[in-house]
Amino acid sequence: MAAAPFPAGILIAAVVFHATVVLSSFPATFHLERGITANHKLKLSKLKERDRVRHARMLQSSGIGVVDFPVQGTFNPLLVGLYYTRLQLGSPPRDFHVQIDTGSDVLWVSCGSCNGCPVNSGLHTPLNFFDPGSSPTASLISCSDQRCSLGLQSSDSVCSSQNNQCGYTFQYGDGSGTSGYYVSDLLHFNTVLGGSVMNNFSAPIVFGCSTLKTGDLTKSDVAVDGIFGFGQQDMSVVSQLASQGISPRAFSHCLKGDDSGGGILVLGEIVEPNIVYTPLVPSQPHYNLYLQSISVNGQTLAIDSSVFGTSSNQGTIIDSGTTLAYLAEAAYDPFISAITSIVSPSVHPYLSKGSHCYLMSSRFIFYLYYPSSISVVMWSMLHRLNPEICARFVLSINDIFPQVSLNFAGGASMILIPQDYLIQQSSIVSSLSLILIITSNFLLLRIFFYAVGALGIYNRTDHFVMAMLHYLQSQLPMPLFLLKTRKHPESLTSRIELILQTGALLWCIGFQKIQGQGITILGDLVLKDKIVVYDIANQRIGWANYDCSMSVNVSTALDTGKSEFVNAGTLSNNGSPKNRLHKMTPVTMMSFLLHMLLLSCYMFL
Repeated sequence: MAAAPFPAGILIAAVVFHATVVLSSFPATFHLERGITANHKLKLSKLKERDRVRHARMLQSSGIGVVDFPVQGTFNPLLVGLYYTRLQLGSPPRDFHVQIDTGSDVLWVSCGSCNGCPVNSGLHTPLNFFDPGSSPTASLISCSDQRCSLGLQSSDSVCSSQNNQCGYTFQYGDGSGTSGYYVSDLLHFNTVLGGSVMNNFSAPIVFGCSTLKTGDLTKSDVAVDGIFGFGQQDMSVVSQLASQGISPRAFSHCLKGDDSGGGILVLGEIVEPNIVYTPLVPSQPHYNLYLQSISVNGQTLAIDSSVFGTSSNQGTIIDSGTTLAYLAEAAYDPFISAITSIVSPSVHPYLSKGSHCYLMSSRFIFYLYYPSSISVVMWSMLHRLNPEICARFVLSINDIFPQVSLNFAGGASMILIPQDYLIQQSSIVSSLSLILIITSNFLLLRIFFYAVGALGIYNRTDHFVMAMLHYLQSQLPMPLFLLKTRKHPESLTSRIELILQTGALLWCIGFQKIQGQGITILGDLVLKDKIVVYDIANQRIGWANYDCSMSVNVSTALDTGKSEFVNAGTLSNNGSPKNRLHKMTPVTMMSFLLHMLLLSCYMFL
C-alpha cells in the first residue's frame, strides 16, 4: 500500500555500500568499501548540504539464510561516508555499483542508450550499462505481468500500449529523476554455510532498467550505476528474496563509530539480549517511529507531544543513509537550550555558520613513575622497568555534556552519549604544548605538532631532555624518550607529569533544524556503535549499544517458528588493512627520525 508522500526537500537515503553482491538460500556476502577516500574532508556546512540533497531525493510518489554485508568505511562526519555496493546481474554476470537507499523500494541500474547517464565517476569506479539483449536469462516485464503491479506501488508507472512494456518514472524532490522499464534477470552472489564461502549462487529478481536521468543524477562527481531500494514494499530486493525463501524479511546493521570504520549489514534479524524494540508506524513508505519525548540529563523537555505526531508532512524517521540527524523545528530550540544551560559554566557557546557549537579547552595529563637510575627510557621498553603509569583526559566531553534520551512507544529509549550528538569540527589552536615537571627541576619543552609528524625543541642548559611523539590520527603506542646526561644521574626524580595542552576545541551539535517542517530524521550520527534491526515482517525496529567490531548472531526464523542462527560478520573486513598501513607509514617514519635526532643530540650533551 502506497503511503502519503513527504514534501519536497526531505530525502531518506540509506548508507551506500561498495561490495560484491551475494544472495541465496544460504547466508551470502557483499564486500563493501568507502566511496570517498578517508582524506576527503568536508566541513559541517558541506555535510548539511549533502544531507539536504539526500533528503530531497525522497520519492514524491508513492533454506532461509542470511545475506551478510562486510562493511568498510568509517563514521566520521569530516570524512564523507558515502557507501555503495557492487552487485552482479545477468548472464554472464556483470558488475554494477549501486547506492543502497532505504527511502525507495526498487533496484534500478543504467541501461544502454541511456540519455543523461554519466560515463565516468568521481568515485573512481567503472560505470556499466545493463543490456537485456546480451543476457539470455533476461526477460522484459509486460504490463499484464503480475509483477508489474508491484512496480505500480513504488513509482509513477508507465505502461506502453504499443509494446505492452511495464515502465516506471521516479521523480525526486531535488528535481532529479529517472525513467525506464522493468526487466527480470539473475542476481549472483556468494553464500556462507557452516563458516565456508560457497560461490555461484543466483536468484531471479525484477529490477529497473533506466534509459533517462535528469538533474543531479546526471552529475559524475559521485555517480553510481543505480540505486538499490531497501524499503518495505513488495518490489524491494528484501521483499523479493523473502518471497523466494532466500532470506528473512528483515535486515540489520551495526556501524563502527571509530576511525578504523567497518561494521556489519545483514539481511536477517541480529539477536542480542539487550535489544529494545519499538513499533513501526503502519502504512508508511519509510521507517517511521513513534517518538514521544526527548530527555536531557534525565529531564524531559517541555515539547508538545503533537510535535512528534505522524502525518503526511511530519514524523520521525530512522535512516542509515543520513550522515547527521535532524529535529522537527518546534523541538530543536528546546533541545539546544537544555544542552547549553547545562554546559555553559564549563564551555563557551559559539555560533558557527548557523550551527550551535561550543568552545572548550582540552588537556592530556600523563603520569610516569620510574626507577631513578635510567639512562634511556623508551616507551616500548617500559614494561621491563615495571613503572606505574596512568593517564587521563581533562575536560572530556563526557564530563561536561549530558546524556540525551530519545523516548519511543513501547518503552524503548535510545540513549545518546555526547559523541552521538556532537561533532568535533576543529582545534582552534593547532600547536600543542608539552610540559615536563620534575620535582627538583622544572623544564618547559614545547613540541609543535603538525599534520604529518612532530619536531621536538628543547633547552640544552638543563641536564635532562625529554621528547614525546604524539601523532593524533594514529592508534600506535605513544613513544616516550627520556635521555639524561653523564652528569648528576642521581638527580633524576621518580615522577614526571606531562601536560599536553591542545588549546580550544570546537564541538558542534550534530542535530540540525528542518525549517518549517515537522520531520525528525535519525541518521548515522546516532545510529553508530549500535545494532539496529529493521524487522519488516513484524513491523518493528530495535537497537542496542554494541561493539560493531564483533561478529553477531542472526536469526533466520520462519513463520513456522523454526529459528536458525548464523554467525554473521566473520567475513567482514572491519577496517581496511591498506588504509591502516597507509596511516601507520608517516608515524613510523617520524618515530624513526625522532629516535635518530634524540640519540644524535645525546652524544653532544
